[in-house]
Amino acid sequence: MDGNLTMAGDSNSGKRSAARFSGSGMTSDRTRTRMIDALRQRGVKNEKVLSVMAEVPRHVFIEEALRERAYEPDKALPIGFGQTISTPEIVAIMTELVCERPLGVPKKVLEIGTGCGYQTAILGKLAKDVYTVERIAPLMDKARRTLRDLRYYNVIFKHADGHFGYADAGPYDAIVMTAAASHVPQELTAQLAVGGRMVLPVGVDQQQLFVIDRTENEFLQRVVHDVRFVPLVPGIA
Repeated sequence: MDGNLTMAGDSNSGKRSAARFSGSGMTSDRTRTRMIDALRQRGVKNEKVLSVMAEVPRHVFIEEALRERAYEPDKALPIGFGQTISTPEIVAIMTELVCERPLGVPKKVLEIGTGCGYQTAILGKLAKDVYTVERIAPLMDKARRTLRDLRYYNVIFKHADGHFGYADAGPYDAIVMTAAASHVPQELTAQLAVGGRMVLPVGVDQQQLFVIDRTENEFLQRVVHDVRFVPLVPGIA
């Protein structure tokens, strides 16, 4: 298990980081505000989620050549290794579903599929603690650096096969999966606390977004959207 993130840098590097995070042109705060307006028009209603997404600079999680497209609400962009950063719309939808569980905003969240760290950052603004699992070591390391620069102190990383979650730190108030499983992994439902909620894409050729709530006696499952995600791949790289 990797430890909590540490603060980086001297005052000059901090100034450079501030400029990088604020952006300009198509990565400016104004462009980010337009993205939030578009998400509202697409049906996202949770103002706490929208407020957090207005704060997090999505452009710093992707390659410089693609940053002008960072705030298009319906654009998934490549991040290397055959992976993508999810569209702002699907990030908003999944985060909204997590925050609107019966017990409210979760304090402890497990994320399966760190990727570039953007969804991690959104969750980290809402939850007290985020545990995130990534199978591709270079992606995990890059996400760790980005979140360190953004001064996150409540994210713990694990390089592992996402099918098995992060049992040592469980149970969790919420579990969010950012890759499509062929079925609902029982290893993950077992790590969900009573009153917890899991949001995950399921399917191979046709994928659907599942919401699973754990009560004292059972797991309640429903489908909310058709979606398209990269597959959840076994093993580590």
